[in-house]
Amino acid sequence: MNVTIKALDNNPKEIKRVQDFLFKMIKEEFGYGYVAEWHHDIVNMDEYYINPKRNNFFVAYYETGEIIATIGIRAYDKDFHEFKQLYSKDSTSSIWRLFVDRRCRRCGLASKMFSVAENFANQQSYENIYLHTHKTLDGALEFWTKMGFIIRLDANDELETVHMDKAIHGLKISPLASDIRYAVKL
Repeated sequence: MNVTIKALDNNPKEIKRVQDFLFKMIKEEFGYGYVAEWHHDIVNMDEYYINPKRNNFFVAYYETGEIIATIGIRAYDKDFHEFKQLYSKDSTSSIWRLFVDRRCRRCGLASKMFSVAENFANQQSYENIYLHTHKTLDGALEFWTKMGFIIRLDANDELETVHMDKAIHGLKISPLASDIRYAVKL
């Protein structure tokens, strides 16, 4: 199976396809649909990912054009009291919306998607990558730990949120091509 990973551009039809994929994945993984408080970045993808120079959103396409994975990276923009002195929008990027279609899991695609996002963050001179995940997501903590993230805070909240980060400054990564193709076996 050939997979192409591309940066999302300002094509309204493609943005709509990506939004549909994201809401489908959110429904499958979390059991709910659109929540305004949590999904404003999906509704306003141009504002959060496409237009800002240091932000990006990557989409993996199967050879038929079907969307099979996504990942967003943007400047840290949260206001968590616990991290006021630790992260800033200038030095810290944050990972958002890593989703892989169930049929394409456990074949390295999520790792490739993260690699593309990490490469982009490094090129934009970020020093760290922040993310939060949930202990209820099958394999999420193990995956992010394998990618080099460390747990900064286990919130012990009802969503079982875990905050993690990874230092990336000083990494030597070859420049990002406009299209990245991987052979992925399903």
